Amino acid sequence: MEGKVHIMFLPFLGQGHLIPMCEMARAFSGRGVRATVVTTPANVGSIRRSIGEESEVEIQSMKFPYAEVGLPEGCENIESVPSQELLMPFFKATTMLQTPFESLIHQHRPHCLIAGAFFPWAADSAAKFNIPRFVFHGTSVFAQCASECMQIITIRRAWYIGPLSLCNQNQDKAKRGKQACVDEGEILKWLDSRKPNSVVYVCFGSIANFSESQLREIAKGLEWLPEGFERRTEGRGVIIWGWAPQVLILEHPGVGAFVTHCGWNSTLEAVSAGVPMVTWPVAAEQFYNHKFVTQILQIGIPVGVQKMVRVVGDSISSEALHKALNRIMVGEEAEAIRNRASKLAELARAAVQPNGSSYAHFTHFIQHIASIPCPQPQN
Repeated sequence: MEGKVHIMFLPFLGQGHLIPMCEMARAFSGRGVRATVVTTPANVGSIRRSIGEESEVEIQSMKFPYAEVGLPEGCENIESVPSQELLMPFFKATTMLQTPFESLIHQHRPHCLIAGAFFPWAADSAAKFNIPRFVFHGTSVFAQCASECMQIITIRRAWYIGPLSLCNQNQDKAKRGKQACVDEGEILKWLDSRKPNSVVYVCFGSIANFSESQLREIAKGLEWLPEGFERRTEGRGVIIWGWAPQVLILEHPGVGAFVTHCGWNSTLEAVSAGVPMVTWPVAAEQFYNHKFVTQILQIGIPVGVQKMVRVVGDSISSEALHKALNRIMVGEEAEAIRNRASKLAELARAAVQPNGSSYAHFTHFIQHIASIPCPQPQN
């Protein structure tokens, strides 16, 4: 490993952050860079699955102080936090990772850090060891600009790398994130039996919390009967209770629309697959992404959500969802949306090829890191 550029990655502890940063580490490793991902013990398994057994990406773990802040044992990522009241203790625990993280920096001497935006203390850690720290923003540039449009800001240098899901080989696409709760082969076999563009895929990410009554409205909007709809839709629909192989599903020609919470990972994956979206934002920058998809790219239909709520209640009727699905699946408007989505997918695939814009940004970033003098060991 001597002489290689060495980048240490510190992803925030949530699947929406872990997945793209691990894919980034794999991509850097594939370009000859030594890549180390730092996480906590409970997250090592999903990371190892994501990067693959043959990958040269290294994994280092540090103890997560769940007991010190009153969290249950093994509560080491945001999806495992059992209640809203425990979110603040969880974030407090993430601030307590600074000392063990700095021990790993001292031990491994990376050339630079790439840390999640929710680890602001990583800037102090990098300064302590006289190495640069880059921030991973897992959100769209549109959302970043929109949130700062009322401020006079200094232009910061940024590298646009992605869509990272396109950097995976076909056999790796089912390994992103957690272990899928279904057999990927059975899902693809079922999709093979469907006509092109006939399936509606519905997924609201790993954190969204819907009330039972809203779930019933969703079921009715999809023309499923609320009582026993899993049994009644056998053959017409599939329900995945847990983690789904989303990229494989979206890339299948049978999928015609994606009802999504507009998380940036899901949005990028849909764009890369050329799948039109029904937008149902829930929180954070998802409302910016929803406007970007529906108003700027014009590859989606809004379901009508106007504001963020703590727990998603009965904000959307079954009629509103049904109307949005009809618009995006049938008619001239749907065909125009599908054509635009298909063209964007071609652009996304071209961007990650050797002559593409994303590939060029990747190369320039590696060259930038390689040009920085190596940090000298401190006594």
